[in-house]
Amino acid sequence: MKKQYNKVEGLKGELLALQYLKKKKYKILEQNYRNHLGEIDIIAKFKKTYIFIEVKARRTLALGRPSEAVNDAKQYKIKGCATLYQLKNKISEELVRFDVIEIIGDEEINHIENAF
Repeated sequence: MKKQYNKVEGLKGELLALQYLKKKKYKILEQNYRNHLGEIDIIAKFKKTYIFIEVKARRTLALGRPSEAVNDAKQYKIKGCATLYQLKNKISEELVRFDVIEIIGDEEINHIENAF
């Protein structure tokens, strides 16, 4: 039951993140992009930069900040997945960054640019 609750909260968080990014004039390229190395929640483009975004949502801060869950292992998986996307789409490494969007509760959004 808890796993299903977490999935619903994660989807709500991703929807809030998408709304936030669209307001900021980011172009959404992919949602829940997957390859054999992992998954990236959102791939967007802003000006000339491709942004690989991990979204983390929590109801409260009782277990710490959502971004703290994006540990070294998670970053490694995201970077590997992103590398394959870059190769497939012929995207230069200089035009890439990795962000984290934290969602706390139903309204607080913290966008961490160049998070890793």
